[in-house]
Amino acid sequence: MTARPLIRMSRFYVTSLALGLAFLYLPIVILVIYSFNASRLVTVWGGWSLRWYGELFNNRAMLDAAWMSLRVAAVSATLATLLGTLAALALSRGERFRGRTLFSGMLYAPLVMPEVITGLSLLLLFVALNAERGFWTVTIAHTTLTMCFVTVVVQSRLARLDRSLEEAAMDLGCAPLRAFLAVTLPLILPSIAAGWMLAFTLSLDDVVIASFTTGPGSATLPIRIYSEVRLGVKPEINAICTLVLGLIAVVIVAASLVAKLSRARGDSAAPW
Repeated sequence: MTARPLIRMSRFYVTSLALGLAFLYLPIVILVIYSFNASRLVTVWGGWSLRWYGELFNNRAMLDAAWMSLRVAAVSATLATLLGTLAALALSRGERFRGRTLFSGMLYAPLVMPEVITGLSLLLLFVALNAERGFWTVTIAHTTLTMCFVTVVVQSRLARLDRSLEEAAMDLGCAPLRAFLAVTLPLILPSIAAGWMLAFTLSLDDVVIASFTTGPGSATLPIRIYSEVRLGVKPEINAICTLVLGLIAVVIVAASLVAKLSRARGDSAAPW
């Protein structure tokens, strides 16, 4: 009597999962397949070909935009990770200081503030400072956007961390800075790495804020793709999106292997 409802529920869950995965990943699969399409029309299949990858590597503007995006994402993620980690330490380990509520509110504001408002406010700031818009203005804008995400990730790890470990190190003669570097930093390093990857991804994906703060000759890849898609999808866009997906897949696999090796080393080093 109870077996049939369980079977029906399991089929329902499997069907729901399959539909959900198809909704998320089927467009990506179609994009990858059509990046090898020989036809110039992206909706008409003309056979398998690497033609558009060759065209992509001859498209200097698209490659420059991709290189610009990678540079901005790497620099802004590094700055956001540094500043976000320091902010998380100030909120988690610092004593109650005057203006703490205002500091935390301003820090977390980009989480809930529309990107249009953030981009427009940064544009007005750069215009008031008479700053030339380009690589550094986009980098500063992305650092402002992503720093709060790093703070949330690192602060959540610090909140669960046992402070007695750091206190024991200081009782044994370590200075506070050395105790942090030797004890606390290795324990929160995975959250710092996760915050960096999150900041890198958000910067690489941003269109709205970058469109406000970029200048001539410093368009990022999302802006370049968006500007070309408005005139029609080109096969080169499918090709570069496939390359970005391949790069992300390689990074995910490498991170999984590193995590697996670190767990294996930790288990082998255990006394049991």
